[in-house]
Amino acid sequence: DGARDKNLRENYDLAVSRAVANLSSLLEYCLPYVKVGGYFIAYKAGNSMEEIQDSKNALKILGGEISEIKEIVLPKSDISRTFVIIKKNKNTPVKYPRKAGLPTKEPLK
Repeated sequence: DGARDKNLRENYDLAVSRAVANLSSLLEYCLPYVKVGGYFIAYKAGNSMEEIQDSKNALKILGGEISEIKEIVLPKSDISRTFVIIKKNKNTPVKYPRKAGLPTKEPLK
């Protein structure tokens, strides 16, 4: 709901998230806060390439594009993580984000 507030919407240079939802849902929740020219960084599990591919349409709809994908292995472990760095190139349509909960139940495809 905060992303509908004109004082918050498209007002930030950077937004970040943990791996709490699929990327399409995270894009819908986070990109509306980022100003054009800013970035959203999604912290995802190590093997996220299919999920990243599945988010291409959501990226297009919401005004972002993948700038970089960084895969890392956490120190002193064999656990891998992926940082998806997304640049916002255009304003997010005002109808997004949809009502709370809907982006998770019905991610943009």
